Amino acid sequence: MTETLAIDHVGHRGDGVSHAGGGAVYVPYALAGETVETEPVAGHPDRRKLLRVETASPQRIEPFCPHFGVCGGCAIQHWQSDAYQAWKRDLVVETLAQAGIDCAVAPLIDAHGAGRRRITLHARKGTHDVLKVGFSAAASHDVIAIDHCPILDPALDGAIEAAWALAEALTLIGKPLDIQVTAAENGLDVDVRGSGPLPPKMIGALSLLAEKHRLARLTRHGELVLMRTPPTIAIGSARVTLPPGAFLQATALGEQTLAELALSEIKRAKLIADLFCGVGPFALRLATKARVIAYDSDAPAVAALQKAAQATSGLKPIKAEPRDLFRRPLAPPELLDFDAVLFDPPRQGAQAQAAQLAASRVPLIIAVSCNAQTFARDAKLLIDGGYRLEKLTPVDQFKYTPHVELVAVLRK
Repeated sequence: MTETLAIDHVGHRGDGVSHAGGGAVYVPYALAGETVETEPVAGHPDRRKLLRVETASPQRIEPFCPHFGVCGGCAIQHWQSDAYQAWKRDLVVETLAQAGIDCAVAPLIDAHGAGRRRITLHARKGTHDVLKVGFSAAASHDVIAIDHCPILDPALDGAIEAAWALAEALTLIGKPLDIQVTAAENGLDVDVRGSGPLPPKMIGALSLLAEKHRLARLTRHGELVLMRTPPTIAIGSARVTLPPGAFLQATALGEQTLAELALSEIKRAKLIADLFCGVGPFALRLATKARVIAYDSDAPAVAALQKAAQATSGLKPIKAEPRDLFRRPLAPPELLDFDAVLFDPPRQGAQAQAAQLAASRVPLIIAVSCNAQTFARDAKLLIDGGYRLEKLTPVDQFKYTPHVELVAVLRK
């Protein structure tokens, strides 16, 4: 049974929202002002599948990817750039307003740059036992097989072909695989997950494939299979050798933009804490201005940061330590000597650490976040503790999705 709906606005996940019957109904790939023909989605009474656009918005454009609407990687490629950017900035504005936070929000910065430099491809057996390697379908665990993705950094050229080859070599084990590929300066760094222990013969076959596809490194669940050259990336003037499966910002320009926004606010600090430091995208740049003490629960990432710092001339001292900041946040007495604190937690935010910072006397806090909702929760703690949220800048490195990064400046 089909249903014709009028779309009121685009919601926070990128779906068109209709108020049919008084309740919100969500239609992916529909835009405000459109009239669309839809059909129900089994098991989801508030969702509809878009069948046809009867009356199109003047802001609708043609998607540039043939997989758009089937692959779940991108939510929005069908909207004019200026309208899309205004919507994405408003996601942050509305989240702050809902939390009762009053703050000027700067214009959205486009930080897509050359494109995504890291991806996770899924390998699954589909209908008739046919192997599929690609990304998850929209709102589904099904895998959409792909041989090309136009939003990837050219440095990932060959990544999809290599993932297909590795998945085909592992088909006999019959397990679903996740294949993480990161573009390093000197080649592709690949980590295969989900295979479980492998016999020596299969490890040998993977080694040959790594050589054939000229991978910098191939690991399985972080264990080395073959390394042709240690995969490295540049962070400021430093060169960091990546641990297997290392976390990086999605785009190189995104990392640079976030760091530049932070650096522009930290001018006279002599000692800075970098919390949730990872491999050092902030610490290795902050150390051009001040001494840095960095913390993260990921011990291999911390070790990579420390090694890069020691090998780089012209930096002020960096001390990096493993520490679980969710369970053992830095307490006010430990924060006494810092002139500034930067924290960049995972999507779940840093509630425990924010509570300790709120009780501290640190004069400047730079908060970096990839989730406006958890940021608003943590920022409320800081504001209630006497901090003033001076400015906030949204950054769009996850272009064509509802995800938005932000950098906020808080002072006491």
